[in-house]
Amino acid sequence: MQQTTPAGAYRIVARQDFSDVTYLLEVEHPLLARAAQPGQFVIVMEHEHGERIPLTIADFDRDKGTITLVIQAVGKTTKEMQRNCRVGTTLYALVGPMGIPSHIGKAKKVVCVGGGLGVAPVFPQARAYRQSGAYVIGVIGFRSRNLMFWQDKFASVCDELIICTDDGSAGIKGLVTEGIQQAIAKHQDIDEVVAIGPPIMMKGCAEATRAHGIRTIVSLNPVMVDGTGMCGGCRVKIGDQVKFACVDGPDFDGHQVDFDDLMARLVRYRRAEREALERFQEACRLRGNAAGELESAVLQLDRPSTDG
Repeated sequence: MQQTTPAGAYRIVARQDFSDVTYLLEVEHPLLARAAQPGQFVIVMEHEHGERIPLTIADFDRDKGTITLVIQAVGKTTKEMQRNCRVGTTLYALVGPMGIPSHIGKAKKVVCVGGGLGVAPVFPQARAYRQSGAYVIGVIGFRSRNLMFWQDKFASVCDELIICTDDGSAGIKGLVTEGIQQAIAKHQDIDEVVAIGPPIMMKGCAEATRAHGIRTIVSLNPVMVDGTGMCGGCRVKIGDQVKFACVDGPDFDGHQVDFDDLMARLVRYRRAEREALERFQEACRLRGNAAGELESAVLQLDRPSTDG
């Protein structure tokens, strides 16, 4: 029997697990795939009573009518999605594309930098720069070789690819800033650097390029709630101005971002995030115990009687 998708639900057509915490979902949404541009994000709800979470679009396929999300299971909702989201299941809500698309422009030589989970969302930028005729140098960083993903995809759109690992198990040993310095030493005519990753990583990238006067764009994806700028949860300081990452970004001049303020603001949500995760894990434990007790009871009923 053919399964039908409820109205308003968005079918997951592919899933890939890169590690025990990082996974990919390819979701069917033809209109969104047609409209998506590099740098944009979506708001996702797994089920009707779920949390609204922002996820940067890691890829889109206009012909297939799908978008790709790469997710790290670090909090309650992303762990719940990791458990529940399988091929054939659906997402309750998928809103987007949101945010201002990345400005590709006419740069002739660009370095696209991704660290950890930031590797995925920098891929559309690298592809777009290549399609515009730019010479693209990719710098992607991971903690170790066993956490690497998409190196083949990047190799297909980059003229040069520099892989960095913290432990030296692949590529050069060190952070992505080592890769940036290597690219700058080899190429004196870099027009622009685009960096996506944890705030501390993007701060390091901006500092690595500051002395060379290379324009550096970072993608800020702090805590967002409504995606319209109304809640103020994604407020960031850019130079002497206050901006909202969801409507004014997420791309900003990395040399103007107050990263210390951004990181301090993100820490404020840690307690609430931890408590939500603990409640979720306790609920999972209770369900697991109940399932185990039920299975034990069934086995007892099925067991042949030994009474005389």
